[in-house]
Amino acid sequence: MTRRQELLLGLLGAAAAVGICEAVARAGIVRRGYLPPASDVLVRAARLAGDPGFLDGIGVTLRAWAIGLGLACALAVPLGLLLGAVPVAEAAVRTVIEFLRPLPSVALIPLVSLLLGSGTRTEVTLIAYASVWPVLFNTVYGLGETDPLARDTLRAFGFGRLAVLLRVELPATAPFIAAGVRISAAVALILAVATEILAGFGQGLGIFIAQAQTATDGTRDVLAGVVWAGGLGLLINGVLVGAERRLFAWAQEPRPAPDKPERRRT
Repeated sequence: MTRRQELLLGLLGAAAAVGICEAVARAGIVRRGYLPPASDVLVRAARLAGDPGFLDGIGVTLRAWAIGLGLACALAVPLGLLLGAVPVAEAAVRTVIEFLRPLPSVALIPLVSLLLGSGTRTEVTLIAYASVWPVLFNTVYGLGETDPLARDTLRAFGFGRLAVLLRVELPATAPFIAAGVRISAAVALILAVATEILAGFGQGLGIFIAQAQTATDGTRDVLAGVVWAGGLGLLINGVLVGAERRLFAWAQEPRPAPDKPERRRT
């Protein structure tokens, strides 16, 4: 399937979802107070683009998202390379990682808020905590998938451990790291909005949604904020996917299947 066909099918799916929501709301199957027509929600979302206060809130959310994601990558990539290259270190911290990884970040919001207070520091900390795991595990896995022949060839020519890491292992791991960053970007955006919703005051997209849900007939504004959150996630994912395809096109080329050995005749 070509990229144009994928895009067309995606647009058809989105149009079908909007059409179903519009039909359900117009037919009165669900009260408009619970589910406004999709056209009203989209119009409201478009009008929010001209609201300076709303756009400032979007900027606050994206700034916390970028700082938290950058901090997660700065921690996860070196740690992943260390754990992947030194099996003893990986075995030593495996128990700690397996204990921390399943903890839901949203459940940590009260604790982190108590320690750091409500604000950007709490939001960035939670985003970094949730985003570090996909990058970390993808880095470790990618390092394990490095071609051993290329690695052994450099060692045979006298290259040291650091040179092998920089010349062979890190370039081979880069596509895996990029995939982990793409996954973490979506997780970071979810945590940014969720933290703001639970905080309930300040600035941000989540703050807009939280305040709209307490207003009379605020369902339309809530859904308009959700549309913006989904649109931002779609835009971020599209940019990262495009960057992956340009930077690591060599990693996406299909590998030729190995020739099957001929059977010996008896």
